[in-house]
This record gives sequence, structure tokens and C-alpha cells, in this order.
Amino acid sequence: MSYLVSISGSPSEASRSSVVSAYIKRKAEERGLSVREISVLDFDPDVLIRGKYDDPSITEAISVLRGASGVVIVSPVYKAAYTGALKTLLDLLPQDIFKNKPLFPLMVGGSAAHLLAIDYALKPLLAALSAQTILKGVYVLDKYVDKSDANEPIKDEEVQEKVDVQFEQFAEIAQNLSIQKELK
Repeated sequence: MSYLVSISGSPSEASRSSVVSAYIKRKAEERGLSVREISVLDFDPDVLIRGKYDDPSITEAISVLRGASGVVIVSPVYKAAYTGALKTLLDLLPQDIFKNKPLFPLMVGGSAAHLLAIDYALKPLLAALSAQTILKGVYVLDKYVDKSDANEPIKDEEVQEKVDVQFEQFAEIAQNLSIQKELK
């Protein structure tokens, strides 16, 4: 298998969604999978806001995503949706960037009122970028994420199990697709 990509949509370096993203990376590495990370913080804000499609940082991100066997997208919930920073990054990617790649969406939000943000906000955007295999995804409440515990940051057993089960499904699909690509 080549590698997985983790995209963080958090505009904050020390966010709960960043902690969840790091947890997923560790789970992948424990499974022997390589992970490359892309964060909205990796880009000059001017590149994102001005839509500089040909900026070297964007072309590098496109190259990394094209080579990925699967993509994890983690975003905090702002105003019942993903972050604007994540949207501006995704707007600069080619229309088919997620074609033939499994996607595992995770969102971290302050209340259960935004529980459907994955289904009604993030998944339609991912589908517009040609994602065909989008896992159910997991919505994690802020109160269940302990930023001080990098090893086991999710403090609710049921949510922890959902994340782990979905991640295992995602990793299995990504590995199978990678093997099929290599055989072609």
C-alpha cells in the first residue's frame, strides 16, 4: 500500500480535531500504514483566499492526494458545517481528486445539535470531488476529547469504539484498493 492522507481542517494548531487527527495517524502507523498529513495551516492564507490553484503548495498537495490510497478528513464544526479554511482548500483541488479513494470523515463539535454536519455538509462536498466510497463517519463531541492525552484522547467508550471500527473499515478498504491498483 502506498500511504494514507490525513487532512486537517482546523485553523488552530491546538484543537480537539487536531488531537483526533493525530490519534488516527497513530492508529494507522500501529497497523503498519504510512500517513502523510495536510493541514489548512500548511498554506499561506493568501494562497487559499485568492484561489491560487497553481501555487507550489497546492500542486504539492494535489500530488500527495493523487498518490494516496485513502483520505481521512478531520474538521471542527463551525456554524453547523466544516471550517471555511477547509472549504477554501478543497475548492482549489481538482474535481476528481477523491475518485477511487475511500474517505473517512470525522468532525468534532461542541454540541449534539450539529450531529448531522457530516451527512448534510461534508459528504455532499466530498461527493462533488468525485468521492465514491465515503464511510459513515464519526461526529465527536468536544467534551469527549482530552487534548492532554495524545495516546487515548477520546474519553467516551462508545465514541471510541465507533472511531476505531470505522477506521478499521477504512484501512481495510484502502489496503484492498491499493492491492488492486498494484495488480493492474
